[in-house]
Amino acid sequence: MKVLVVGSGGREHALAWSFARSPSVEEVLVVPGNPGTSEEDKVRNVELDSKDFSAFAALVRKEEVDLTVVGPEQPIADGFRDYFDEQGLNCFAPTKAAARLESSKSFAKNFMLRNSIPTAGALITGDFVEASEYIETKEPPIVVKADGLAAGKGVTVARTTSEAVAAAKAMLVEQKFGDAGKLVVIEDFLEGEEASFIVISDGRTALPFASSQDHKPVFDGDQGPNTGGMGAYSPAPIVSEQVTQKAMSQIVMPTIQGMSAEGSPLQGFLYVGLMIVDETPFVVEYNCRFGDPEAQPVLMRLNSDLAQHCMAALANGLSDQRMEFVEESALAVVLSSGGYPEKYETGFSIDGLEKGIDGTKIFHAGTQREGNRIVTNGGRVLSVVGLGRDVSHARDAAYSRAREVNWSGMHMRRDIGHRAIGR
Repeated sequence: MKVLVVGSGGREHALAWSFARSPSVEEVLVVPGNPGTSEEDKVRNVELDSKDFSAFAALVRKEEVDLTVVGPEQPIADGFRDYFDEQGLNCFAPTKAAARLESSKSFAKNFMLRNSIPTAGALITGDFVEASEYIETKEPPIVVKADGLAAGKGVTVARTTSEAVAAAKAMLVEQKFGDAGKLVVIEDFLEGEEASFIVISDGRTALPFASSQDHKPVFDGDQGPNTGGMGAYSPAPIVSEQVTQKAMSQIVMPTIQGMSAEGSPLQGFLYVGLMIVDETPFVVEYNCRFGDPEAQPVLMRLNSDLAQHCMAALANGLSDQRMEFVEESALAVVLSSGGYPEKYETGFSIDGLEKGIDGTKIFHAGTQREGNRIVTNGGRVLSVVGLGRDVSHARDAAYSRAREVNWSGMHMRRDIGHRAIGR
């Protein structure tokens, strides 16, 4: 079969690479892709207007593509799947209505309350005075979230009351995130450990991928502002068998069944950000797509056919599927532009990409080709993944490879995997 992957980041590189490994896949097209995807066997980049759904449909018909998979959140929230359904084309992504679990935190919070899904208590408001008065009644830390899509940066974990008020003001008054911040969700802080729990859903049932844990803050020791993710590893020891069972029975299946009952069945990848408190998982957030950078280590470990899993999900046939993962651990280190997630410069030539180390893989995210050079073109530039018999050995492999790469101002955290290794 032929597969089309929509997107240009590290997640999409990992998806394209995973699909290309499948014996059932003849070729993978990526729109627009990046310099890394262009160098993979069986993978071809295609330039296209990324906002023109009809151009995608025309490409799918011309190339006789059997399966289209959407990576980033924005085209999903804009109704990519809905358009392809109207055209009678196979698209593995949630519909616009189902994607409200990610595109609207207020919808997601109300949905969880309606369906008795464990989550933190919260106030939803678009009024700054109400928000600040509510914050004054709470003991910090306090979590302040922009309602809409904000590229993973619309969440503030405020350690003081004044910081929480300032975050609400930035969203509601100063409109730091535009329309995404017209409403805010002010949540109680849950004291525990976060983990990423990603499943594939056919709208009726779901299968879990291997567990993972990412690192959002930009600096070592989980300091500094949140980012889209500075690294991740799989499996996450905090996600025990007991936690997995609870996550599936108390969160994932009620979510899948609840969305179906409300007329918005969810077919696609569902990412559940968990906060695990004394072996009990709570929902921090939903994403209606694969996580990034979680996709990189998780898909490095996937040993079964991703394309067949996706096609089975589109046919409501996941109950007959079984996902397999290698026993080795995988760890991804994100190499970012200096200054990210705030202001940063791009266009720097990247050195060391050609050097290889067994058991490692580099996935491109914010890169572009200029002549015979590959240069930086974003905040998160590369993900370097290592495999090893445990998280510690996977970390050593990833950092050995990462140290071979360099450009002006390159930044990376040096402590990815510290929680698992500390155990």
